[in-house]
Amino acid sequence: MTLTGKRVLLIVAGGIAAYKALELIRLLRGAGCAVTPVLTRAGAEFVTPLSVQTLAENQVYQDLFSLTDEAAIGHIQLSRDADLVVVAPATAHILARLAAGLADDLATTLLLATDKPVLVAPAMNVRMWQHPATMANMTSLRARGVIVVGPDEGEMACHEFGPGRLAEPAAILAAIVSLLAPPSRPLAGYHAIVTSGPTHEPIDPVRYIANRSSGRQGHAVAAALAALGARVTLVSGPVAIADPENVAVRHVETAAEMRAAVLAALPAEIAVCAAAVADWRVARAASEKVKKKPAGPPPSLDLVANPDILAEISTPSPRRPPLVIGFAAETEHLAAHASAKRQRKGCDWIVANDVSAETGIMGGAENAVLLITATGGETWPRMSKREVANKLAARIAEHFAATGRKI
Repeated sequence: MTLTGKRVLLIVAGGIAAYKALELIRLLRGAGCAVTPVLTRAGAEFVTPLSVQTLAENQVYQDLFSLTDEAAIGHIQLSRDADLVVVAPATAHILARLAAGLADDLATTLLLATDKPVLVAPAMNVRMWQHPATMANMTSLRARGVIVVGPDEGEMACHEFGPGRLAEPAAILAAIVSLLAPPSRPLAGYHAIVTSGPTHEPIDPVRYIANRSSGRQGHAVAAALAALGARVTLVSGPVAIADPENVAVRHVETAAEMRAAVLAALPAEIAVCAAAVADWRVARAASEKVKKKPAGPPPSLDLVANPDILAEISTPSPRRPPLVIGFAAETEHLAAHASAKRQRKGCDWIVANDVSAETGIMGGAENAVLLITATGGETWPRMSKREVANKLAARIAEHFAATGRKI
């Protein structure tokens, strides 16, 4: 990953997440990128100009009316010299001013004067992020071509939980690299179908059978394949995470709906079945809520098997994707059970993981997988689900490069 010769104008706005801007500067400099930092008045309350200047190895700009910097209308020059303008953290305040076209300090004047791409990484309280005014501002900014990274979901400094956390510096760096040094697109021209998340199988209008899948791994795989140029159809069960960008998403609830959406999306060259599809469903869901009888036994549920989507699309036929990948969530005998599943289902690869409670993988942000192919197995160390997805997408690209199979 190199940004040698590239220049970023980094605007650091005021917020507790401003400390992460220091790590972003370090990462950018490590990638060979020149960083020109702009620190807002509020930003300087959280990080010092000296810290920013030391890491950036460049002058910090703060004042629109600096006699020295503005001798040659310096704010115009600053806005034009960079290859990319980045705002991190981007507070609700600076986003609102950017959306309104205000230019009342150096940062907003630069944003209004620039003719270069603008990337923002929002960071704010969850209620501020979800406020209709902020949502309207983000819609307006996206429509104008502003690139948005994040925000992430998690616990805030204010002890509330939800979307609003600044994206991690590594994720912001990856977005910058994709803009300034776009990777090759080895999967351009390929269609990939990815399933993700759980399915909900209704018992009655209130209750359902489900599992703990968060959809994070499947969504990350869809995003990684899209980043390599594939046209991606993501068939997602009910999840609480955002749809990945540049991906066509089909939202479903039950296994039957997921099967129908997958079959409708064919033909494809790649199928990645990462969803945790419920094995069973209630034979006949009740049309009304099943009432608990104080003196009677609990109701019995007549279960029937759900359609096996992975096995169905792995069956040899003219519509079978050339590469079908399944996932195996196991709690014991990982390699043996996953290998048996690959043979039983008829898929090409299996990505197996240990989802025992103590691993924290099911529903968590990290994964540790065993990739099983016809030629053997590879154990991957524990890493973020995004990194697993990127590694899997790279392996898929390598597979097609080696086999020479094109559409």
